[in-house]
Amino acid sequence: MKIVSIGGGPAGLYFAILMKKADPRHDITVLERNRPDDTFGFGVVFSDATLENFQEADPETYAAITRAFAHWDDIEIHYQDQVLTSTGHGFAGLARQRLLDILQARAAELGVGLKFSTEVDDPSAWAGADLVLAADGVNSFLRARYAEHFQPQIDWRPNRFVWLGTTFPFRAFTFLFKEGEHGLWRVHAYRYDERFSTFILEGTEAMWRLARLDGADEDETVAFAEKLFARELDGHPVLKNRSLWRSFPTVKNGRWHHDNIVLIGDAAHTAHFSIGSGTKLAMEDAIVLSRTLREDHDVGRALATYEAERRPQVEALQRAALTSLEWFEQTERYQGRLEPVQFAFSLLTRSLRVTHESLKTRDPKLVATVDAWVADKAAQQSRVAVPAAPPPPPMFTPFRLRELVLANRVVVSPMCQYSAADGTPGDWHLVHLGSRAVGGAGLVMTEMTDVSREGRISPGCTGMYKAEHVTAWKRIVDFVHAHSGARIGIQLAHAGRKGSTRRLWEGIDEPLPDGNWPLISASPLPYFPHSQTPREMTRPDMDEVCEQFVRAARMADDAGFDLLELHFAHGYLLASFISPLTNRRQDAYGGSLAGRLRFPLEVFDAVRAAWPAGKPMSVRLSATDWREGGLEPEDAVEVARALKAYGCDIIDVSAGNTVPDQLPVYGRLFQTPFSDRIRHEADIATMTVGAVVSYADVNSIVAAGRADLCVLARAHLWDPYWTRHAASEQGVTLPWPDQYVPVTGFTPRA
Repeated sequence: MKIVSIGGGPAGLYFAILMKKADPRHDITVLERNRPDDTFGFGVVFSDATLENFQEADPETYAAITRAFAHWDDIEIHYQDQVLTSTGHGFAGLARQRLLDILQARAAELGVGLKFSTEVDDPSAWAGADLVLAADGVNSFLRARYAEHFQPQIDWRPNRFVWLGTTFPFRAFTFLFKEGEHGLWRVHAYRYDERFSTFILEGTEAMWRLARLDGADEDETVAFAEKLFARELDGHPVLKNRSLWRSFPTVKNGRWHHDNIVLIGDAAHTAHFSIGSGTKLAMEDAIVLSRTLREDHDVGRALATYEAERRPQVEALQRAALTSLEWFEQTERYQGRLEPVQFAFSLLTRSLRVTHESLKTRDPKLVATVDAWVADKAAQQSRVAVPAAPPPPPMFTPFRLRELVLANRVVVSPMCQYSAADGTPGDWHLVHLGSRAVGGAGLVMTEMTDVSREGRISPGCTGMYKAEHVTAWKRIVDFVHAHSGARIGIQLAHAGRKGSTRRLWEGIDEPLPDGNWPLISASPLPYFPHSQTPREMTRPDMDEVCEQFVRAARMADDAGFDLLELHFAHGYLLASFISPLTNRRQDAYGGSLAGRLRFPLEVFDAVRAAWPAGKPMSVRLSATDWREGGLEPEDAVEVARALKAYGCDIIDVSAGNTVPDQLPVYGRLFQTPFSDRIRHEADIATMTVGAVVSYADVNSIVAAGRADLCVLARAHLWDPYWTRHAASEQGVTLPWPDQYVPVTGFTPRA
């Protein structure tokens, strides 16, 4: 096979090595625009797990790399004049030029043709090749030439950074957070050999401009860094590195291959330096691509297999990298709100890939310190004694909302069951909610419960608009209070334009084939084109709906509920006023965010006045519509601030489901960053929901301050006793109902 690699960085060189090693008959040429000793960047970082992959792929390069790297286990975080150290992480630093030297030597040894100082701007450079590797980096010539096929998407991030070096030998992977004249600067620093360290300086664009670094040359940038971090550098110089301030580009592509051309490394994808090395990703690409070509000699099929296998892995890492880089972009939100120990834990778990449990395996001493801190804060906040030695896991600390104290941080999410008779809950609801309360959750929420018959989603939805509803709900509330330590909340709503539809299993959001009832909404816009068109609400309609919510709230109090939540999310009636996608009104209830929020706040205010002062209220809020022109996370912060001013105690942070053509970004804990932002920027307690599935997730979220409560839906459908099982696995004993006392001491067997 004739192979041409456009680009002689780690991706192209390593792929050439692996292919030539697999079959010396391959004719492989690497074309590189730079000289062999001309590279950008001082050092690269590999985890121990990555190095194990290299050992299996090519033991010779692995041995050379391990002889050259600087290894460390510790991470040091400098924040508010404190230094917090975490150990057990296992990283290796290596000079980028040394890595290239190793790969170049190995490639030459195997017979790969290496051509440096060679610009490639003509197809004749790869004419006759069976395979062409686009390994030419972020600014890939090949990707640009065939852009209509690769469909590149580049997102330039707002922060500014400069990649420097220093002779100061940092003993650990070090994060420095330092307040300067113009704001908070961040440094990512690590030693890559015995004499030198990488020193990446980062800050917001606004701060960068205020410091007049937007016009600074290399010497001025170096002088600024040396002055600001003189104490930390202890007299060591900062080194230039063609040190240009830049923004980080997140690169994605619609396709990774076209004909016999394939993207690899930074040409295909990037991941922010705060989570790991792009070099790691590039070399792992090379491993997978070389294997697929060895297993299938049909180049087209092999490239398709490479992309199918590698893309999900890369996209998962890119999601984590995006969460990580956003943490650094928004570090200011934690200033003054997170104490150093919680700040450090938040940083270490920022990508959401490192959890309380995995960090406990690496560094049990640090996690014990975090747990003790969380327990102490929980005792102060809840005014309930919490064991100090040993402290409970964060998820089993109490939390207070007004006069309501929850025993732990686990919430059973509102989950529509579509099994009511004209709004009346029955035996199914008693068992559904009762079993999950006995299962150990701190708070159990009813499904979306509608304030009028016309406000239901479907004929099977529960309601709170008839006297018999109070009786039926009270039966369930009394069971929860009598037989568990859980508290129970009701979620009140009106379906608006998403009403008069079929049950979930009959076709979610699809209109009823017959028996429809009239719909109302902020504006006369159907959900689907074939859905019923709602009537635009008039002022008398608003008065009527407000009265329905107030009536339902009073009935909920009569039924004994502990907490009341209003549904301002997912495109239902109150949410339809908030989103600009569903509110096209020209009166005082449309237009600006303040106008769109006017009616929902009227409802909240009226319900808060009718609901007992000692009982808390929450609001479920869609933090984003996931559609251009819709509600954005910064808008959600403003909504949360307004709700707090009106007496809301906690925001139940969700996302999307406003319009059917949304473009959601799913993944593990995909909505938690929205909760984190609202909690810190609006200064209000939050609940987070969305792919929270493990007790490690709950512990991590609570300990890092990303939310105060964690709301689980599918996990509780799968296992009503999820909280008890989480307690058992962590050595926590929860009290059992008297009827279940015989289970005490029982050890389940597989």
